Amino acid sequence: MAARLLAHDVSDLCLGKPSITSLPISATIHDALTELKSSEDTHISIWTCTHNHLVVSDDQLISECRCVGKICMVDIICYLCKEDNISDPSTALKSPVSVLMSHGRPGVIQHVEPSFSLLQAIDLIINGAQNLVIPIKNKTTKRKQLRQYPTNAPTAHVGGREFCWLTQEDVVRFLLSSIGLFSPTAAFSIESLGIITTDFLTINYHSPASKAVHAIASSLVEQTSVAVIDDDGVLIGEISPFTLNYCDEMVAAAITTLSAGDLMAYIDCGGPPEDIIKLVEERLKERNLTGMLEEFSVYSSGIPFCSNNSSSDEESLPSPTTTRSGGRYNRSSSYSARIMRRAEAIVCYPGSSLVAVMIQAIAHRVSYVWVIEEDCSVVGIVRFCGMLEVFREHLERMCD
Repeated sequence: MAARLLAHDVSDLCLGKPSITSLPISATIHDALTELKSSEDTHISIWTCTHNHLVVSDDQLISECRCVGKICMVDIICYLCKEDNISDPSTALKSPVSVLMSHGRPGVIQHVEPSFSLLQAIDLIINGAQNLVIPIKNKTTKRKQLRQYPTNAPTAHVGGREFCWLTQEDVVRFLLSSIGLFSPTAAFSIESLGIITTDFLTINYHSPASKAVHAIASSLVEQTSVAVIDDDGVLIGEISPFTLNYCDEMVAAAITTLSAGDLMAYIDCGGPPEDIIKLVEERLKERNLTGMLEEFSVYSSGIPFCSNNSSSDEESLPSPTTTRSGGRYNRSSSYSARIMRRAEAIVCYPGSSLVAVMIQAIAHRVSYVWVIEEDCSVVGIVRFCGMLEVFREHLERMCD
């Protein structure tokens, strides 16, 4: 049974996946922002390519076109929060996308061939890979002369060849479809499996949200979140990159001027309350941030909203506090058809089973789940990476 599962290669997980949206390394942040607002993707891949000479094989084509990073709305938001940029966001957006990739760590993006094994893919993820870039087999893309593209033109294919990428979520979802092979391990508690990470990022509810900018950037790299806690360590909510990715770049104004608690209300379901919008504008005036004030005033006058839908699985999950209900606003009307989770923290308990936590994370499209005690104090966090380590060990035992 284990051999059958391990016989799968990454191409089996690519079936039906769309080609990734890409930008050249020479593009500006404004180019990336425009593409993010019009695309169904939350991340844009960044490439270095040479398109002005002949290639004789796909292998050589791959060596000439490489994905060197990925950009999302959170990268842009954190960049705009910097002191030099918050006063003049228009100028900041003219910077090259390369400045957004300086905080990343090597190995987050990995090129692999379609024949790469599932086990090899799991090993890469455990060692820090977040996205595996895989060429899509398409006979029509094989050509000896590469097409010329404008220097900053966004494209769903690179160098005449299309690519997709696999995420940690894709691999965990695939393993969940064969969860019966991992009995009884999948039924063990996350505490007994030792996958609760007690080193996590926090900010006090009353602290300025600006103090969390570095933590937000770090949580994006680590694919976790920032816990918002009270003085007793009780989980009030979170500032999550997964939620911020569905917001607009002008959230930078809210992060700069609000407390962590007010920021949660600002990005919560249903869009920012009018009184908090006015508070942001007043504080931008007080700090003489005229450039951001002008941008924010235009933005806040026409914030789009999502539909107010909730699912039964959301209502059944434990929640540390009473949170606001309603649909959460997004940055573009093109996102209205998406399935987007609420801004509240997704939580479990030390005694929760591994399979239950997997289902929670996948249902809410996040790569982590907070672990709390009965009094809602934070114990730690469980990540996809830790789950995959458990499955990797189980597969090794099955193959012995």
